[in-house]
Amino acid sequence: MNTRTIKEHLRRRLAITATGLALATAGAFAHAHGDVTPQAVDTSSLKQLGEAWVTVNPYRGNKDAIRIGDSAFNQNCARCHGLGGVSGGIAPDLRLLDVNDDDTDEFFIGKVRNGVTRNGAVYMPPFEGMLTQEAMWAIRAWLETVHEN
Repeated sequence: MNTRTIKEHLRRRLAITATGLALATAGAFAHAHGDVTPQAVDTSSLKQLGEAWVTVNPYRGNKDAIRIGDSAFNQNCARCHGLGGVSGGIAPDLRLLDVNDDDTDEFFIGKVRNGVTRNGAVYMPPFEGMLTQEAMWAIRAWLETVHEN
């Protein structure tokens, strides 16, 4: 076997190996995105809201709720909505939600509780039963602090 044949053989094997690694990595990322387990949020320091769902943010301006919401967002929402609420294009930029608006509060909690499905495709899973309403409202309280027009 001459030197040229050996180099071509090595180049071909390297290309095949690199392609295999790229496909395996892409497959792992695609599977991981769809198989995300929500992270628990400790809301024990907040006023508990009870069983009935409220439609207006009870934690607006609450510093403890904002702190909890910041952490909860980063653990449960940022993978799609972006760190700091700055969307990378996968999901809506939540910094653009109106603040101090009861209708937007109701819209927000409805989407988080029930998720978003279009034409049979799940764009956002429902978080009711995975996150408490206290956690959801704490996230909303934090989002209001990063609002942009």
